[in-house]
Amino acid sequence: MPARTRPRLDEDEERVTRAQRLLIGLGAALVATPFDTTTHDRLRHFLADDAPQVLESLEVLRRRPEAELRTRIAELAGHNLLPTGGAA
Repeated sequence: MPARTRPRLDEDEERVTRAQRLLIGLGAALVATPFDTTTHDRLRHFLADDAPQVLESLEVLRRRPEAELRTRIAELAGHNLLPTGGAA
């Protein structure tokens, strides 16, 4: 059986996903070592240089209609989701 290829994230999905992972990591680092200057520098860099583009990408994703989002999630997850409201 051939290996199934996973769908790729589009540019906006990739940007938001990368930022989310970075921010979760930075948040954990701030909890673990709240006064680490390297963590603070990385957070400042993100906020100054990357956050505006990430926020634009997030807005693009939020504007997608629900049906499109459900289809896209199903593509990425590899299965169909239940319709709105629960079991079919």
